Amino acid sequence: MMPVPRELLIIAGRGTYPLLMARGARAAGVERIVVVAARGITPRCIAKLANEVVWVGVGEVERTLRWVEQTGISKAVMVGQITPMALFHTRFDAMGRELLHNISFKNAHSIFGKVAALLTERNVEVLPAWSFMDDHLPQAGTLTSRSPDEREWIDINLGFEIAIRISNLDIGQTILLKEGMVLAVEAFEGTNAAIRRGGRLGGKGAVVVKVAKKGHDMRLDIPVIGAETIPILRRARISALAVQAGRLILLDRPKVIDAANRLGIAIVAVDSGLPHANQVGHTT
Repeated sequence: MMPVPRELLIIAGRGTYPLLMARGARAAGVERIVVVAARGITPRCIAKLANEVVWVGVGEVERTLRWVEQTGISKAVMVGQITPMALFHTRFDAMGRELLHNISFKNAHSIFGKVAALLTERNVEVLPAWSFMDDHLPQAGTLTSRSPDEREWIDINLGFEIAIRISNLDIGQTILLKEGMVLAVEAFEGTNAAIRRGGRLGGKGAVVVKVAKKGHDMRLDIPVIGAETIPILRRARISALAVQAGRLILLDRPKVIDAANRLGIAIVAVDSGLPHANQVGHTT
């Protein structure tokens, strides 16, 4: 078990993930929670769960690091999505421009990895993104009332094989298939956009598979599914969603499962043979 720090810095992006992280940390005994919130992205209600919040622009790297140093906090987590396209529409400060310039292969993992390295240089340890979120790591099994049928299982098994290979190339974490045909592979546009794109191509009955590669740094960009994903699956007419057991954060689980059950979407967590996120420390 990871020792519970007295103070925690949450670098927060969009969605409910930062909120659940803050609640989980508080329930675990963290006394002081300080949040770096992305202006226009992080939910404003995060302020109710924190002792202190600073709002920064996505491109204000130097200001953010300077403020982090001033807090004196030595433990941090990075949670919540930063919309990928924001990187193309944000004005970066000099440090931000240098950070991006020095990354030859740009994706969420490499960008967040560089941010983690800058924090480490300032004596701030970046904790795994699953910290205080054990209840949100689904174990192996069918999570919905409906299990995948035989056709869906064929696509799921094929999808895992392909998705693991693709994720090892740091392209993306999500793949859509239908009857053995690959409809879409996630790139920089993100999971939701990939689902929409694949759904338009395949029509009703496609399958979504979402994975984390072998050696995935669980401090950074851990796969996440939340309640907002279900309407996207519905509009794309997806029939089944498969994820890795213990290697994905399932947010708002009761809402996700209830909505999927009402729509007849099967959700299953599959044992991929890789270690669960909370079994091996920072990297898996």
